[in-house]
Order: sequence, then structure tokens, then C-alpha cells
Amino acid sequence: MADDSPNPHAARFSALTKALLDNVKRANFPPIYTLPIEQARQAYKASVGAMELPRAPVARVHDFVIPGPVGSMPARLWADSHEPGLPVLLYLHGGGFVIGDIDTCESMCRNVARQSGAAVVAVNYRLSPEHKYPAGLQDAWAALQWLAEHAHTLGLDGRRLAVSGDSAGGTLSASVALMARDAGIPLALQALIYPSVQTRTMTESFKAFSRDTLLSAELMAWFEAQTRGDGLTHDWHREPLHAPDHSGVAPAWIGLAECDALTDEGHHYAQKLRDAGVPVEVRQWPGVIHDFINMGRFMPEAAELHAELAVQLKKAFQV
Repeated sequence: MADDSPNPHAARFSALTKALLDNVKRANFPPIYTLPIEQARQAYKASVGAMELPRAPVARVHDFVIPGPVGSMPARLWADSHEPGLPVLLYLHGGGFVIGDIDTCESMCRNVARQSGAAVVAVNYRLSPEHKYPAGLQDAWAALQWLAEHAHTLGLDGRRLAVSGDSAGGTLSASVALMARDAGIPLALQALIYPSVQTRTMTESFKAFSRDTLLSAELMAWFEAQTRGDGLTHDWHREPLHAPDHSGVAPAWIGLAECDALTDEGHHYAQKLRDAGVPVEVRQWPGVIHDFINMGRFMPEAAELHAELAVQLKKAFQV
């Protein structure tokens, strides 16, 4: 039964966050987790389209395909220069491994490409429930390997690679970074935006912010129910916090929202990496909620995170 009592932690919402949530509540849209899968995907895409920053012009936009484990993956490249030899960021969109695609991360990817000087590549990895986890991870890993070996065919420098993603894409990015370490593929940076890195422990931030926000306990349970394959119980590829060894993995930048069920997971992962001797920077934006990076029409913090990620990439790539 839903808890209708006031959430005492809502006082930590910024004024803009509270106004946004009030508007969503008044609109009375059906929760995504109550919709058929395809309708849920379209609803999320429409929501992002209504809230994201206008899509900034960039010099180069290129749709192509990357060979995946079971067929070609649609991919898109954004760069603000036709200069050869640009470094490359592989960006993995969020959406609980169930919703989201290249289009739902396009506004951010354009901003990051424009401000960092790097090329940004996003892929449509396979989604659940049609393709249970770790299908999406297998695709993400295939995309990184392909960029390392074949980025030169796009005029890019596959020797200068980074990986980033938000939410479920942050999970994929953390796992791909560990896999890259094991495969001897050097990464300049792993940039994780409010990643989900474990499912076993109910954190304090989950208790505080898994209701009266857009990422509710019910939505997270629905995502997990769609995603889990039969053989994935407590597998570190879904829970990179529990990988047996984090030493030697790429330096990390972790961007978090204060009022987010996943905030503590981000801090826990940062500490796990620090304990393994990995350089880590963490920035937490106060008063904002999960998915704020796609809410730039209403929250200035979205543009701040885009700009901060670009700065981190410039430092990592030394451009």
C-alpha cells in the first residue's frame, strides 16, 4: 500500500524541483511502470523531449552502425569539429535497461561534444524485457571494443577513449570500465552519473527519496523485474560495487543528485574505488532529483553538469 503521509525529506528539494514535481503531479500522467513497454518508452521519450535543453548545433552529426554480438547497433556521433583524431567518449543512455535510446541523450551529448572538443558516440544497446540483462552490457562492451579498434575509420582517435552514462547507463559504464581494465584497453575516464551499482542493500537515500520523486521504489522494482535474466543473481556485471577487484580501473568522476534514491550508491562506489587506489572526484548537486540532466528547461543544474563533464573530459584527454 502506498504511503500517503508527507515525506519529511521533501524539505531538501530545491524550489525548482518542488515546482517541477508539483506540475507533474497535477498533470496526473499514468506512472511509466503501469504502461505497456512500448508505450512506456514513448512516454519517457516525450517527457525528455519536453524538459531537455534545446539541442545545440554541432559541426558534425553522423548516424552509423556498430557490429554487436547479435547484429548491428544503431550509433550516432556528435562532434563540434571535422578535425581528424578527436578523442572519443562512449555515452550509454539511462532508462533502467528498459527505456531510453540515442534520442533521449542527444541534448546532453551535443552539449558535451560542443564544450569538450571530444567526439561523443551513443549506441542503442538492446533493452529488456525483449533482451534480458546482460544483453545491454554485451552491446556496450562490443561498442567500446569496436571504437578502440575502428574509431580511425570515423576519423577519430581510438587510443583516447572514455566511457560515461547516467543511471542504468552509469551501471553499464562502471562495468565496461572494469572489463576494459581486464582486456587491457586503457580508458582516460569513467564518468558515472547517478549510477545504480548494487541491488542488495536498502540505502538511506533510497529510504528518503524512493517516493515523491520520479524514480520511485515501484518504478525501480518494475525495471528490475523486466531486466533480470535467470542467471544473473548477484552478478557483479549488474552490481559493479561487488566486483572482486577495482584496482587499476580508469579514473572516475561521479556526478550525483542530492534528492535521489541512488545517491548513496554513488558515494559507496566512489569509496570502493578510492580504497582500491583509483583517483575519484565526486560532485553532488543539491536539491535536485534523479534524471535532472535531462531537465535543463527547468533546472539550471542540468547545464552545469553537462559543462562539468566536458571539463573532466578535457582534463582526462588533455585537450
